[in-house]
Amino acid sequence: MVGWLRQVKSFSFELFIMSPRELFRVGTDPILFSTLEDGKIMKGLAGVPSEGPVLLVGNHMFMGLELPSLAEGFLREKNIMIRGLAHPMLFSRMFESSSSEFSITDWVKVFGAVPVTGSNFFKLLSTKSHVLLYPGGSREALHYKGEEYKLFWPDQQEFVRMAARFGATIVPFGAVGEDDVAEMLLDYNDLIKIPVVNGLIREAISHNTLKVRDETKGEVANPNLFYPLMVPKIPGRFYYLFGKPIKTKGREDVLKDKQVANQLYLQIKAEVERNMAFLIEKREEDPYRNIVDRTLYKAMYAPTEVPAFET
Repeated sequence: MVGWLRQVKSFSFELFIMSPRELFRVGTDPILFSTLEDGKIMKGLAGVPSEGPVLLVGNHMFMGLELPSLAEGFLREKNIMIRGLAHPMLFSRMFESSSSEFSITDWVKVFGAVPVTGSNFFKLLSTKSHVLLYPGGSREALHYKGEEYKLFWPDQQEFVRMAARFGATIVPFGAVGEDDVAEMLLDYNDLIKIPVVNGLIREAISHNTLKVRDETKGEVANPNLFYPLMVPKIPGRFYYLFGKPIKTKGREDVLKDKQVANQLYLQIKAEVERNMAFLIEKREEDPYRNIVDRTLYKAMYAPTEVPAFET
């Protein structure tokens, strides 16, 4: 009993001195899974190739909440800094800070991100980097109510042929957990109906002159987006699943035949959706999905990692 109380006291003190980023990680306690060549799913990132170029393609959770834990997981387990392709707006003055505090732009750069442009994509693949790409972009990161875990990818996407050009290995992944940490009360469609807020939203959108994928068709091309009103929940847990690697080395057919490239694109999209569906189903079996259960487990056993469901 005395030993248990000491562990509880130590754990409580650690929480007190943690930074907001560390507290968020403790609150969501992310766990990563990957898929081996034989299709076996296992905990950890052993299924993701260590040698680049590798293209990680997946879904955005709200506001990119999945990003810090994903980047940290690769650094910790594989000593790899993933290089994200981020919306150019994140590098604009809007997100810079004149204070000594780190701004959003600073954090984006720390995590290895660069503006999403064809030339940057080319450079990262040519240097055999592990590149992180979200085809749904800001449309997924600022989705509407009821759109959790729904993909908003362009009708056509150039990343498949670019990956094949460099013989990159594509790893589709899914991430879930946003609905366990917050609930959306009002989205863009709700806020735009409020007279005072309506004007603020339209002014903010008019000042956002940065455009990405001007020639892209579909809903992701020119979305009406704004920050929704969210309320926090008692935290659940973040889960990641990296699917079976898809090799493009030697795939001349992908480069020469647009139909073949499109089929591969649809395959990748379907894999991302399957990964999300798997995690949504399996998390119901996790006895430590709730932060209360995880906290008690940590206080009692002081583990390096809290277990989850069996794969």
